[in-house]
Amino acid sequence: MTGDGGPLFCGIELGARIERVETELIATASAATQARLGEAAGFALPIAGGIASFAEDDSPLNKVAGLGFAGVPDTDEFEELERQFAARKSAVQVELANLADPVIGELLTERGYRLVNFENVLGLALDGTPEVIEPDGVRVRPSADSEFDVWLDIAVEGFAHPDAEGVPSHEEFPRDILDRAMRDITAASGVQRYVAVHEGQVAGSASLRISQGVAQLTGAATLPAHRRHGIQSALLSTRLGIAAAAGCDIAVITTQPGSKSQQNAQRRGFSLLYTRAILVKG
Repeated sequence: MTGDGGPLFCGIELGARIERVETELIATASAATQARLGEAAGFALPIAGGIASFAEDDSPLNKVAGLGFAGVPDTDEFEELERQFAARKSAVQVELANLADPVIGELLTERGYRLVNFENVLGLALDGTPEVIEPDGVRVRPSADSEFDVWLDIAVEGFAHPDAEGVPSHEEFPRDILDRAMRDITAASGVQRYVAVHEGQVAGSASLRISQGVAQLTGAATLPAHRRHGIQSALLSTRLGIAAAAGCDIAVITTQPGSKSQQNAQRRGFSLLYTRAILVKG
């Protein structure tokens, strides 16, 4: 991995590390949902280095992630996870990196999976001290436990209203499901919470997860009344500084292709590392 002031290159080794970190996030959050609802409510099956997760009905945690970097699943493994999803009347959604073993894509196609969308993974090398951006009247700080609900409301609102630009997402989630999923993600997966305060009011929220030297930027949102004051830039630069100080060598963010989020990340120096194909079997 090298940036050298230019676009960051992502080989298979780096892609595998990022996908392992993503698998960790899904596995720990799904386990938190099971602890909340009881083990009968869902499952998390390891499969070829990845994870097949069902948390609860309509959850964004219902997916297969991380495949393609630790062998090829056999037919029995595919059949078992498909049975588990079918028993819960849920489609199977696989997020497959284009750096993964191509044989897996071929096997999924043979099993009737359909390509429905893509998402992009972008990265920034943290090989120095990132510039901290502090617009006038804006302060970023860790979110206190006492204001968790405020942080969560802003985060869920941002997730529920994605970019209008670029390729539209194929997914929509009920707000109460998003609320519970975000609670489970932050409770169990080591996510750090931050808020941006503008003119004395909490105006934005963001999150960060660190694992294996990878800083996952797991979401950021700004309340409409406080937009165009540099809050997103402040939240991003603060998290990058914290990640660099913690010893991370790369920060990653996931966006819809052609979205405003992707444009903003690339303006900040992020490079497109790889794309995940979203394949679904009903």
